[in-house]
Amino acid sequence: MDTPLFPRFAERAVRAALADTRVVVINGARQVGKSTLADNVVPPGSRVLTLDDAAVLAAARADPADFVRHEGLLFIDEVQRAPELLLAIKADVDRRPAPGRYLLTGSAQILALPRLSDSLAGRMEIVELWPLSQGELRRRKEKEPFIDELLAGGAGLRVTSELVKHDYLELAVRGGFPEAVRRAEPGRRARWFDAYVTTLVQRDIADLANLERLADLPRLLRLVAARTANVINVDGMARDAGVPPSTLRRYMALLETAFLIERVPAWSSSRTTRVVHAPKLFVADSGLAAHLLGASAARLARPGQDSGPVLETFVAMELRRQAGWGDEPVTLHHFRTRDGAEVDAVLETADGRVAGVEVKAGATVRAEDFRGLRQLRGQAGDAFVAGVVLYTGPDPLPFGDGLWAVPVSSLWE
Repeated sequence: MDTPLFPRFAERAVRAALADTRVVVINGARQVGKSTLADNVVPPGSRVLTLDDAAVLAAARADPADFVRHEGLLFIDEVQRAPELLLAIKADVDRRPAPGRYLLTGSAQILALPRLSDSLAGRMEIVELWPLSQGELRRRKEKEPFIDELLAGGAGLRVTSELVKHDYLELAVRGGFPEAVRRAEPGRRARWFDAYVTTLVQRDIADLANLERLADLPRLLRLVAARTANVINVDGMARDAGVPPSTLRRYMALLETAFLIERVPAWSSSRTTRVVHAPKLFVADSGLAAHLLGASAARLARPGQDSGPVLETFVAMELRRQAGWGDEPVTLHHFRTRDGAEVDAVLETADGRVAGVEVKAGATVRAEDFRGLRQLRGQAGDAFVAGVVLYTGPDPLPFGDGLWAVPVSSLWE
């Protein structure tokens, strides 16, 4: 019996874009469910083509203009494999500027591809699709309300939880890739992650750039995993990797283009002083990060093991997914001062409202755990609406002036 499909909260955004935009792109890592989502929204009778088929790819490259000629909607899967198609699509939609002409999927950041950053400007909407969120995994009918509730002051987040630290670590090491979460046995999941990394390096990244040292990328990815949830230090990473800093930057840009890593910028305001402005680095899925580190939930739970970075990666990437579904734009940042105060995630709206999220792997919370949130509140002033410490204990606890400790499961419950 087939497992029912997981809901994708990005579906509403894709349908809305097709109703008023000529070209819609579902962009995300390989194997996050882009094709499944596209199949779910494509009307009957649409033309469907995948560039993972060698013959189809050859035809696309041989005559792009003829390849995109169609009536109705044309769905092209894995369009980054033939970037020359985008110029032919541009010419076609300029001749016939009706909405819903093209639905494309890509396993690379379309706007980062050479020569294509402006080819479809004003004609295209991009909807990013990430690995499954906890709400999607639980088949919620509506998107998780965490960000909306937090930016409204956090009153709706004060619920208790039966989950304990080991439960959260199990969720983190499982991650959100659909094929990985279907594999309950850790060894089978590990084999899937190994094959996934190999495929990405040999196909997607090889398509993006002509690298002489492709074999170095898995090692570099493990090096990144060892620094997930940390501020980027390019020179230090380059020394550890044994490559020049310029080479490391190029490799990291490719990993980001393939949606394997995410850089979260630092938050600052005009009143901010002595703030660290370097971005934070995350592996884009906590399950992949744990696999690259060789870390099981049982190992992370042992005394002396630092489970904080994997748990923070889990929370930060959950927030990254949720930020893409809101009714209003929300950007994700981090906050860190030179004297060591920090907030793991800062959410900021277009109208300037600011909320902070700190992650703590322990089941108890102390007043000192709110040091960074208090400094963020001081810097943001009246723009600050709420701050929470997500911890692995069961109860919501008030810490005064819009500050709360709440269970990690508040992200999706």
